[in-house]
Amino acid sequence: MSNKYVTRGVIFIHSVPPAVQPHVEWAVASVLGYQPHFEWTKQPAHPKFNRSELSYMAGVGTAAKLASALRGWEHLRFEITEDPTPVSDGGRYSCTPGLGIFYAQTDLMGNVVVPENRIRAAFERAGDDTDELRRLLDVALGKAWDDELEPYRYAGAGAPIRFLHKVS
Repeated sequence: MSNKYVTRGVIFIHSVPPAVQPHVEWAVASVLGYQPHFEWTKQPAHPKFNRSELSYMAGVGTAAKLASALRGWEHLRFEITEDPTPVSDGGRYSCTPGLGIFYAQTDLMGNVVVPENRIRAAFERAGDDTDELRRLLDVALGKAWDDELEPYRYAGAGAPIRFLHKVS
C-alpha cells in the first residue's frame, strides 16, 4: 500500500450473475493489488444470483477506485464502505443497474452525512413546497438506492464477512 494513510472498508456484492463473478474478482484484485478470496452464496432476494462480502485494508480512496472498477455491469448491485481516517471522511458507494452509483459521506457509525450547503440549497430550491423539500432531501440521502438495495441487504443479514489482509 503506497498510500501513507490506511483505512478499512467492506465490499458488499449484493447480487451478481455467476458468469460475472470472475470479472468482479479480477476487478477487485486489480484495485487491491492482490487476489482476494470471495465466498459466494446464493442471494435469497434473487435466487439466480449470488452474493458475497469481504473486508479490506488499503489506502485512502480505495473505495472510490473499487466502485469505478465495478460500475456498469448488468445485474450487479454493490456497496463499498471506507472508514474515516485522520485525513479523510468515511464514505459509502452504492450502485444498482438502474440508478448507477451514489456516494455519501458517512460518520463513525455509518450514518449518511449531508453537507450544510446541500441542505441550504434544498431549502432554497423548494421554497414553501414541503413535498419538493422532502424529494430533494431524499435525493441527498440516497433514498432510491436504499429502497432498491434493502431487500438484498436484508438477505445478507448474518452472512459471514471475510477479513482480508495483504501479506507481503
